Amino acid sequence: MTTRRPALGVLLVLSSAVLFAVNGTVSKLVLRAGVDAAQLTLIRAAGAFAGLLALSLLLRPGARRLQVTAAHLPLLLAYGLAGFFLTPMLYFVAISRLPVGIALLFEYTAPLLVALWARFGQHQRVRPRLWGGLALSLAGLACVAEVWGELTLDGLGVLAGLAAAVMLAGYYVLGARGVREHDTLSLTTWAFGAAAVAGLLTRAVTDGTGGWAPLGATSGGVPVALLCGYVVLLGSILPFLLVAAALRHLPATSVGILGMTEPVLAAAVAWLALGAGEVLNAAQLGGGLLVLVGVALAETARTAEPSAEPPADPPPALVPDVLATPR
Repeated sequence: MTTRRPALGVLLVLSSAVLFAVNGTVSKLVLRAGVDAAQLTLIRAAGAFAGLLALSLLLRPGARRLQVTAAHLPLLLAYGLAGFFLTPMLYFVAISRLPVGIALLFEYTAPLLVALWARFGQHQRVRPRLWGGLALSLAGLACVAEVWGELTLDGLGVLAGLAAAVMLAGYYVLGARGVREHDTLSLTTWAFGAAAVAGLLTRAVTDGTGGWAPLGATSGGVPVALLCGYVVLLGSILPFLLVAAALRHLPATSVGILGMTEPVLAAAVAWLALGAGEVLNAAQLGGGLLVLVGVALAETARTAEPSAEPPADPPPALVPDVLATPR
């Protein structure tokens, strides 16, 4: 049995948050070079699938970990499409049209949706703080969008961010079911595989719209191919392993709340690397704080069922990031 070391768990979560935060800026640089959202989603999914597949085969029990039955396929496909294909693609659309920090705030409302689903879809008991969290988050999003002004945020970017939140919420709910039958590594490996297949089919349906020439270019003075390598290795695979390890030392709720440092870090990194276009004004900063406080309240609002036993290996789907978040 693993000895719990909370301090180590905190370090692991914060390290993953830093990698995810940098990944937002790196992804935006790739998109600016001419790689479109669907292409970057395919690159990320295929690369992460290859890396995690190799890891799954190398670690005991090897190939047996990856065994699935026909009955498991619908869940794996839905989990992969919602969390590892649609969520990151919508996120990439959002950050291509909005500051990275704002796009993340819209996506970070997913735990609110999960809590509402638990209350109204599954009829679970929730603590009253959920409603305060919902009110704070809605007020915060109103401040981020500056609804009292000219609504200068890009409409498509906002819709993409909100749609990413819906897909991310679906990912959390499906992951909670999938982990009952698969360990975290195999579940995520197959999910990335489903996302890679979806990406290839999208390329075929769109007749390969968007060439691969930008991969040979540079963006922000860095080769785009190297930036894509970061998205796969340091923006996907390594953060996933860090969060999975952190869940052995901290409760999932604690991991989720600590992970909410990501939007703050992502906004700071984007501002430093990309310039004034990523700066948030005072109203947006205040709104962002309200959103994060509201999400934290929602994260702690659900009550555990008395008869429920915690899974031996908690899923990344219980934590709002994602690939742990699946971005």
